[in-house]
Amino acid sequence: MTTKSTFYTGNWIDSIPDNFQWSNAALVAKGMAPWGAVALGEIDEVIQRLHARAKEPQAWWEEWSAIGARAERTADAAAAEHRDATAGNYYLRACNYYYTGERMLPPGEQKFDMYRKSLRCAHEGLKRRYKNVELVEVPYEGKSLPAYFMKAPNEDGWRKPTIVLFDGLDNCKEMSVIFAGIELAFRGFNTLAIDGPGQGEALRLRNIHARYDYEVAGTAAYDYVASRPDVDPKRVGIMAYSIGGYYAPRAAAFEKRYAALVSWGVIFDYHAVWTKRLEALKAAPPESQAASHFQLPWVLGVPDMDAAMKKVKDFTLAGVAEKIECPTLICHGEGDRLSTTQTANQLYDAVGAKDKTLKIFTKEDGGVEHCQVDNRQVGTDYICDWLSARLL
Repeated sequence: MTTKSTFYTGNWIDSIPDNFQWSNAALVAKGMAPWGAVALGEIDEVIQRLHARAKEPQAWWEEWSAIGARAERTADAAAAEHRDATAGNYYLRACNYYYTGERMLPPGEQKFDMYRKSLRCAHEGLKRRYKNVELVEVPYEGKSLPAYFMKAPNEDGWRKPTIVLFDGLDNCKEMSVIFAGIELAFRGFNTLAIDGPGQGEALRLRNIHARYDYEVAGTAAYDYVASRPDVDPKRVGIMAYSIGGYYAPRAAAFEKRYAALVSWGVIFDYHAVWTKRLEALKAAPPESQAASHFQLPWVLGVPDMDAAMKKVKDFTLAGVAEKIECPTLICHGEGDRLSTTQTANQLYDAVGAKDKTLKIFTKEDGGVEHCQVDNRQVGTDYICDWLSARLL
């Protein structure tokens, strides 16, 4: 069974029409194009080769790794000649290509090796293209969570409003510091783009798994940014996307010092989401779902899907959303194929804040897919404008 968009037709959304898993991941990569972190021509090269290898599971990571390696070689050559601006561009593209390929590899040394290549390219690219980014460590339960702190322009020397930004199930801080951090900095916000428990580098290289009580990570992130002399601790918001659409509301419900909340692509009851997905898989192949079969158990740190389904029962906002008091924005796509608009309405109705906004992106708006990956810019702009009206 193929999951197809009911709002658009053609290969922009469903690059591999018979494989939603590949198409969704390719669309996430395309969503980085407005910020120059991928090149659509290079992505199209990969897609065309994948069409010819559609029955080969290994083709996914082989082709994305190949285009990543090509970009990395060009970046290294430019860096050796001190053409740092050009090198930075190629490094950032290589980072995203490696990461896109890595997401389909099961946990193991091959996956982690490709991730290390992605991370190395991210660091090399960010330091050349974005001088306002610091690599930082957020203290967390005797360990630390890796993050980027993107500074707002600060000619006036004032403490700036700041957004703590967690990832989704499959994404990472290397992406969010670009597609959200750049736009927030332009408007006068600092951004802490952080890999929380079960995400990105924290999961892959530090073995820190996801938890239902994400307020623990949310409080750690708040404490870190509030300790900085360039942050106004009274104007700190929290935002997250996809499964982060559960994490951020959970954190804001219990960490009252957050001054604003954005749930971007809502998840209200994660057990219900996975129950529906597993039921659909009884009549459809694995590639009909966005997440790989290994993803949820790995993220949760359990051996199999049965154990994961037991653990994920605690991942619900029932009885929690009512505790949210800060201004709240809920963003959702009308054609979201990972979580329904009914879920967004459910969260909106439950949130206890007096100042709350529900934005459903329609076909006319653009950005109808999950977290606006089909037109990420419209989602980012709307969110940044909403935050500006409340925290600047």
